[in-house]
Amino acid sequence: MVTDTREQQTVAGEQRERRTKRRFEIAQELRYKMLYGQRIAETGSGTTLNISSGGVWFTADNLLTVGMPIELSMSWPVLLNDSCPMKLMLYGCVVRSNEKGAAVAIERYEFRTQGSRAFQQQAIPAPVEFRLPG
Repeated sequence: MVTDTREQQTVAGEQRERRTKRRFEIAQELRYKMLYGQRIAETGSGTTLNISSGGVWFTADNLLTVGMPIELSMSWPVLLNDSCPMKLMLYGCVVRSNEKGAAVAIERYEFRTQGSRAFQQQAIPAPVEFRLPG
């Protein structure tokens, strides 16, 4: 589902859109690691509330420190080639955190395949498109 809820910014009496990326309501469990240099400062879990190519909003176990680098890991709900489970790795920086959740600006991401042992939830096979000649 696509959501068009977007933050508005008022400038000289005129409202201006702050977000340029479309957000998708995807609820997936995730794990996070707060990084302090090469060390892991904190770990936790949560659930994504919405995601775009530029950021992710999710629930978190605790309030997260704004400005800290973070690594997020979530199972991707679609199988690669209808058989291989994947996870999405997101790397970025915490830009907002409150009692409702945390926002992370995504700096880079990558998809990784998961072993069968890591595949614990039912994945959704990718849709198949058929075209009739004509």
